[in-house]
Amino acid sequence: MGRVLPIIVLIALTVYCTVEVAQARTLDVRYMPKWLWAVVVIGIPLVGPLAWLLFGRPLSRPQHPSGAARPTAPPDDDPDFLRRL
Repeated sequence: MGRVLPIIVLIALTVYCTVEVAQARTLDVRYMPKWLWAVVVIGIPLVGPLAWLLFGRPLSRPQHPSGAARPTAPPDDDPDFLRRL
């Protein structure tokens, strides 16, 4: 079991990073094109997934320019929505 555990962890990390690369928006991926990140993550064991996690992942952006999440209001309480009617 001691020899198998690192292999299982490596496979799980590679699968996780591959799925994350596939789901990332193309314009948000950093440093290399998305397709090249997929090749690196799948083709270079351990180094590829770690490089994706450190350098390729999209940075998280705040939902609202002020940095705080804007609460959603029902349409009848939203002044912008009522103004457009």
